[in-house]
Amino acid sequence: MASEDSNPNKYDNQAVNKPRKGLRVFVKVFLIAFISLSAVIVFGAVNFYRNISPPEIPQTQPIIAMDTSETVLHSDESDEDESIPVVALTAPLRFINHDRKELFFTFLIVGLNEGNNANTIIVASYDGINHEANLISIPRDSLINVNRANRKLSGSFLNGMIRDGGKEGGIAQVQREVMSVIGFVPDFYVIFNYDAFKEVIDAVGGIEIYVPFHMRYDDPFQNLHIDIRPGLQHMDGQTALYFARFRESNPGFRPITDYQRIENQQTVINAVLGNLVRPASILRIPEFIEIFNNNVYTNLMFDDMVWFASQYTVMDGLDSVHFYTMPTDGSSGSPMWYEFLYAPGIVRVVNETINPFTEAIGVGDLDITRN
Repeated sequence: MASEDSNPNKYDNQAVNKPRKGLRVFVKVFLIAFISLSAVIVFGAVNFYRNISPPEIPQTQPIIAMDTSETVLHSDESDEDESIPVVALTAPLRFINHDRKELFFTFLIVGLNEGNNANTIIVASYDGINHEANLISIPRDSLINVNRANRKLSGSFLNGMIRDGGKEGGIAQVQREVMSVIGFVPDFYVIFNYDAFKEVIDAVGGIEIYVPFHMRYDDPFQNLHIDIRPGLQHMDGQTALYFARFRESNPGFRPITDYQRIENQQTVINAVLGNLVRPASILRIPEFIEIFNNNVYTNLMFDDMVWFASQYTVMDGLDSVHFYTMPTDGSSGSPMWYEFLYAPGIVRVVNETINPFTEAIGVGDLDITRN
């Protein structure tokens, strides 16, 4: 029988096994420490966010935009400049802040394309008592009672920027035109560009969307090239943006209506929210806030954003988020293809979802036209 010392691999095996055992111990300790630290961070973050006070509602005050429509309350009678400053209240005269629902907040969300036209217009609300959110998409081609060549809501931001100078003028014009549709100006505005859209989706690890058919569209003038195959797709930010923008198609492929595009945008928002409500997203809140700071123009303060972010922990997931589309009543047809808004339907959905006041909005509070 050979002696133990005759095994040439004996000491080599021992030499190899000791580091492996040490590595296993190190990995176990590292994982335990990492999990414990993560739990402490999450617990601390949740408690920190819960200690943030709810946002203060901006005081009701006039907004100033540049327009010449007949609905102005006050104007500067100057013949030297066609751009006339317009002062409009942010809510009907009978509404004051004391008539508001408790912990009820409203938002104007506008997504701009490369030309500063509003491709996405959403009015949203968050009910901090019932922990519910409602979002109403307004068709970008909605006919608005304004005095300009293109009277679509989509042109509001660009028109305000040109006539009143910069983002402030653009926001004021969007606020005024949205008020003509819903009867009041939302508390907070969030104006975002395509970069913010893409970066948020990439930050949550992408989203899964079921694509019903092959989406194919090429527009060399916009350097836009969309090619999304049908079926369940895991989309990064760029692909999701293409999905949300798709409407026209190449010959032989299927186009969609503007209402179907709104549904696609709502699908994307729903998917993003589904990822945001995951506990792991709490650790990424600072990253989301940085994306906001770099690519979003808003009157939300840092503490406001933190408080709204913390509300994900008390909401009942996506069951607490509801989507609607603003009721319309036909189209003008060629050449402008305006969408006519339907006032009775609008006041019904507004009062049931986003009205922040205890008193109902009425048809008389809107400024809707078909001419």
